[in-house]
Amino acid sequence: MSSVKTRKHFVLLDLGFSGFWAFLYFVGFCYLTNAWNKSTEPANNNVQSAIAFSFFSIFTWAACAWFAFQRFKQGTDAAFAPSYEADPVGGAGYTSYPDATDTGYQEPPFGQQQQQQQQQQQQQQQQQRMPDFRAPAY
Repeated sequence: MSSVKTRKHFVLLDLGFSGFWAFLYFVGFCYLTNAWNKSTEPANNNVQSAIAFSFFSIFTWAACAWFAFQRFKQGTDAAFAPSYEADPVGGAGYTSYPDATDTGYQEPPFGQQQQQQQQQQQQQQQQQRMPDFRAPAY
């Protein structure tokens, strides 16, 4: 959600809705249990199932209300916080490939000699980093 007010209203709506249903299931559980205790007929599985369903629904809706309350207490800080680190590398520049050793930006070369020297340096660095390939022995 892009608006703080809209998010707040939806979280409060979720809190009220979940709390209301938890209360309704509690009242339903109490009513069913009381009616079942006063009945003179033998126990029926359908009534017992309805009572058990009402009992477990109280905790389910109460948990939903609790999580909505936690989101309300949390406010907008976590909802609108960026999901990335602001400076993961610590201020260094980006590298051209994952195993690069120099992390700064480089100026483009102006002559052929500089290009050849840089290519030689890059080849030496690659040879130092990459071990010789060995075929697997089975």
